[in-house]
Formats: sequence, C-alpha cells, structure tokens
Amino acid sequence: MSAPPGGLTRCVVAGGAGAVGAMFADLLRAEGSQVTIVDIAPGPGVMAADVTAPGPELRGALGTADAVVLAVPERVALACLGPVSGALRPGALLVDTLSVKGPFASAVAELGADIEAVGLNPMFAPSLGMAGRPVAEVVLRDGQRVRTLRRVLAEAGALLTAVDASAHDQLAAAAQAMTHASVLAFGHALAGLDLDVRQLSALAPPPHTTMLALLTRICTGEPDVYWDVQSTNPMAASAREALAHGLRAVADMVEAPDPAAFSALLARLAGYLGPELERYREHCARLFAVVPQQPHREEHA
Repeated sequence: MSAPPGGLTRCVVAGGAGAVGAMFADLLRAEGSQVTIVDIAPGPGVMAADVTAPGPELRGALGTADAVVLAVPERVALACLGPVSGALRPGALLVDTLSVKGPFASAVAELGADIEAVGLNPMFAPSLGMAGRPVAEVVLRDGQRVRTLRRVLAEAGALLTAVDASAHDQLAAAAQAMTHASVLAFGHALAGLDLDVRQLSALAPPPHTTMLALLTRICTGEPDVYWDVQSTNPMAASAREALAHGLRAVADMVEAPDPAAFSALLARLAGYLGPELERYREHCARLFAVVPQQPHREEHA
C-alpha cells in the first residue's frame, strides 16, 4: 500500500539513540509512523549502521522512507548528505536538527535530488518536552511533507518560528552562545573571588540564585554540547565580543563615574525590549516567586 501524498508513514531517524533523535522518534510514533532507528552503536531496536556509508539494509530503509531525520553532529550530517539524499525516493523529506544551519543549507541547495528539506532546531533540552517550547524552522525545500511535519510539531505544542539559515545562526549565537558564555564568565569570575559558596547561597538575592542555578545546569551538563554551541556557530565569536564590550561599557560608566549615562543605558535597554517588556517583567516576577529563599535550609534544621 503506497503512502498518502505528504504522509509520514515510514520514517528513519539517524542518531535516534540520542536525546534529540529519541524525541523526534517518539513524536513520529505518536503520529502513527513506523520509525526505524539508526545509530552507529548497536542496541535494542536499533539498526547499527553508518549513515555516511549506508549498506544494503540502510539503503533499503532510506529508499522506502517518507522522511529521514538527521539527529547527528554537523560533520556527520554534511558527510552523509550525498549518500542519504541519493538513496531517497522523489518527494521524500530530509530533516536536520543541527544547531548551525548555514553550511548544511548551502550543501542542500547544491543537491540535484528531488526531495523536500527542512531544518529544525529545538531551542531546549529534550528532557523538557516539546509542549510550549520554541523550535526554529528553516525551510530549505518546501512541500507537502514539510507542511505535514509542521502540523505534527504544532499539535505537539511546539512554538515554531520560521527563519532563513543566516538569520537562524545569528539568532542562535545571541540566544545560545552569548547566553552560555555570560553564565560561564559569571562562574569563572565568581570562582576567582574565592568566596564560601554556602555563605554566598544563604545571602543570595533571587537574581544571583537564578544565575547559580543556570551555572549548575551548564557545568553539570555534557561539555561537548556547550562546546559545540561556542565553537561551531560562525556568529558566536562576534556575540562573545559584544558581551565583552557590554561589560566593559558598564564598568566604564561606573568607574567614570557617569550616573546619567548609566540611567540612559537602562532606558535604552527598556526601549529595545519594547513590546516584550511587560511580558518579561511578569515572567521575572513569576520566576523569582518560586526561587527558594533558603535553598539549603534543611542543612541547618
């Protein structure tokens, strides 16, 4: 029985044993798709195969797939693009989940294969779940299956934002690389002050407690994930430079001293936030309302 036009009846998820791949596999299964998990390492329910050099079994799965999701590192995605796209049937959908879109988008543009293609970047840890979370969408070759996948994501509660590859990488550099760098720089500076962290935690106001929580999440996470955010996005260096310039500008105002310039900075930043200002004011109030006043109170009970 042939798949309906634009349907996602049979899907392959390369890198499906990882967190991002597993999230998309679960999403597609919930839609009723038959999902084949492909990963370099063998495991239960996994087709052990190298997508950069697909053998007969994998080529067979690719040739009957309505969609293939590449939840793999950038170097693997670029290396497998030719072999994978060459095995797909006309009209099949190729999905990448890369955190940097520019190089892959350029490579897709040069393909001769008659396929659809879309880049997705979940801007959250898969453990948080899709509902209510932002997902960047970079449409490379539109079609019915792209639109079907968009509907599936929307029904799962994803908040899709469509951007082109260049804009995606610029926005991701600010939203991810600069944010992570600011938290890591905060931690680096704090550790250099050599203060007792328990005393610091006991006295910390909500903003500082929140920064400590963010620092803890990053420094106990997977280093490769955060390294990739900093090292693979070509826009990340300029984002870090902007961060360093911003810190220096604030220091210069205070050390001058120039309170009028400081007040003008706050007004300018409020103006930049513009229509988002009130929403983020309310968000911060809700966030600080649940920040514990004494996170280690039980230790002193």
